[in-house]
Amino acid sequence: MAGPGRRRAAAVLGALALVAGCAAPASTPASVPAPGADASARPSPAGTGPTGTPPTGPASAAERGIREALDRRAAAVLRHDVPPDDPAARTLGRLAAVPLATWAYRVLGVVRDGPRAVVRVELAYALDGHDAGPVTTGRVLELAERDGRWRVTGDRPADGAAAQIWEQGPVRVVRGARALVLGAGQDPALLREVAATADRALPAVTAAWPGRWSGRVVVLVPGSLDAMAALLGGPADAYRGTAAVTTGRPGGGVGAPADRVVVNPEAYRELSGFGRRFVLTHETVHVATRTATTAATPLWLSEGLADRIAYRGTGRPAADAAPELARAVRAGDVPAALPADGDFSFGGDAGRVARAYEGGWLACELIARRWGGERLAAFYRAAGERGQDRAFRDVLATDRAAFTRAWRDHLRQELSSAPS
Repeated sequence: MAGPGRRRAAAVLGALALVAGCAAPASTPASVPAPGADASARPSPAGTGPTGTPPTGPASAAERGIREALDRRAAAVLRHDVPPDDPAARTLGRLAAVPLATWAYRVLGVVRDGPRAVVRVELAYALDGHDAGPVTTGRVLELAERDGRWRVTGDRPADGAAAQIWEQGPVRVVRGARALVLGAGQDPALLREVAATADRALPAVTAAWPGRWSGRVVVLVPGSLDAMAALLGGPADAYRGTAAVTTGRPGGGVGAPADRVVVNPEAYRELSGFGRRFVLTHETVHVATRTATTAATPLWLSEGLADRIAYRGTGRPAADAAPELARAVRAGDVPAALPADGDFSFGGDAGRVARAYEGGWLACELIARRWGGERLAAFYRAAGERGQDRAFRDVLATDRAAFTRAWRDHLRQELSSAPS
């Protein structure tokens, strides 16, 4: 058996810098001229004039009116009371069951053409009881002035911005004990099952990870693989066979965007009960370890720790959990080095990706066996802060070369006698 049906149907390829920019604060998009405006005009941020000085006169009044219109709209979304003349009233009405804590627009740039304006904004929203920081995304809003009052007349994603789940249909909400599941175009029974499985994953992660975290998770379940890819801002082929992906920004911390576990319903349905628990536990580990995960954290460590916690207490033999690597070791092809980050690439060779995950898991198992689970967690934090080479020295009193030799011996011991 190839683990929990994984690496083809459950390749949990999700989580470090993850889907680049998916949940990170939007960078300033290119200027968007208003209809009929001079396309060469360079917009100034709201609240400043062309030279950066505080504006006066009609321009400042217009910008205040635009800001007030955006604030009114944000308040209406939070009340679930968007007026019917708003062009996105139907779409935003799909949020009726979603527990919004905040919804705000930050103005990035304004291009005016008389009584019309195109405004680039960063939308930031958070879910009540679940998000310490907001999810952010870029939008382009069109506004028009009538009788001295500005109103939104158009609303679209900024270039390159990922879709939001409410743009894919009415959002169904299932609340678990500590998990929140949002689905669009999805069978309610599947949403309930995902919530129950995520609830079982949460205490397992808390018991195995000594770091502080919220103990909550938000899971998005779109209607299809294509819808999942739209939420992540990537091509569908990149996620085919991947059961779930976690979005977030390495380092976490105050003000960091909220994490989301995004499920591929087509792959998830193929999994056994064990496979589903494995996938959601693995992804929840990425949520729990976000504040300790940085760009310096190697993927063999972040993915290996997630697999280790997902397997913890299952009693699965190494040969069952690492079939691709076991075959390679039995054939005399023991990896010469720890898996490189590139070995985990979306859309890469399935066997290579599987061996990378399996090798990372067994590396973390080796650390836990030889140095203990608390030292593994300390190594993880140190690798994120100072890089893995310093972490090997400071936490494990060894170096990467010596550890790699021990890891290769560990692979031989665990896998070389595995049955074919």
